[in-house]
Amino acid sequence: MNPRLDQPLRLGTRRSKLAMSQSGHVAEAVRAVTGRPVELVEITTYGDVSREHLAQIGGTGVFVTALRDALLRGEVDFAVHSLKDLPTTQPDDLVIAAMPRREDVRDALVARDGLTFEELPDGARIGTGSPRRTAQLNHLALSLGKRIETVPIRGNVDTRIGFVRDGELDAVVLAAAGLNRIGRGDEATDLLSVDSVLPAPGQGALAVECRASDAGLIAALGELDDPFTRAAVTAERSLLAALEAGCSAPVGAFADLLADGQIVNEMRLRGVVGTLDGSTLVQLSTTGPVPQSYDEAMALGRELADEMLAKGAAGLMGERSL
Repeated sequence: MNPRLDQPLRLGTRRSKLAMSQSGHVAEAVRAVTGRPVELVEITTYGDVSREHLAQIGGTGVFVTALRDALLRGEVDFAVHSLKDLPTTQPDDLVIAAMPRREDVRDALVARDGLTFEELPDGARIGTGSPRRTAQLNHLALSLGKRIETVPIRGNVDTRIGFVRDGELDAVVLAAAGLNRIGRGDEATDLLSVDSVLPAPGQGALAVECRASDAGLIAALGELDDPFTRAAVTAERSLLAALEAGCSAPVGAFADLLADGQIVNEMRLRGVVGTLDGSTLVQLSTTGPVPQSYDEAMALGRELADEMLAKGAAGLMGERSL
């Protein structure tokens, strides 16, 4: 039985300002392709209420479980996640129906007095909740002949930027995509090049997820899918999954498309793992034809992960015990 066109689709979203903003953008796009109203259903996740650091409470999945539970109970029809929050294993009864075109993948510095990263003083205190950022920021500082102190922080964008405004920290590092989505991109004092700091796998991308049994909705949401974004983040997440199996070091990854004139013909995948103090990084890249299937994108990621493990990636923070 087809749902009535005036029956709203229920979109599950976290309550944060950023989540509400990005879910609102997706809701508008879904209204346009389905002709149906979309209502946002706000859901509180464990990651939103816990004040512990992410690594202590289980990492990325803490923002996802409550949304997925609501989907499986039929309380919402689909959900929007920041892709970098999704665990790399996908439940059989849920499907990522769309990965819309990706936003800016870079990390953004918000520093006092409009400073860029290079202009920060020796010993500057920089807030980040991410081991990946910590390792690469320390490495970047060392390459510039200075040291920084990274300070673990949690909280929404207002809270994090508040540490700088209040003088507690010299700077904080956030995802540029998040700042852009809430209309605060102009508060970044520096955008960190992916040549210096690789983003988290999937950073800047969204995942629109629904029940695997809902074929009609899967087809409708598929209209929002960007195949290049999907190929890139699939390769990045394949790299992450393969490294997670054999390495506990923080992982950065980025796949970009290389064009010959107007023709996109290759994909380059870069990966990095490192020690938190930035003293040692294993950073490698591989280039191949743009993946034409999920399996090809997965293979690209696994291939690079194998090379990184062979170069000693697993030993940087101790091998995972199986």
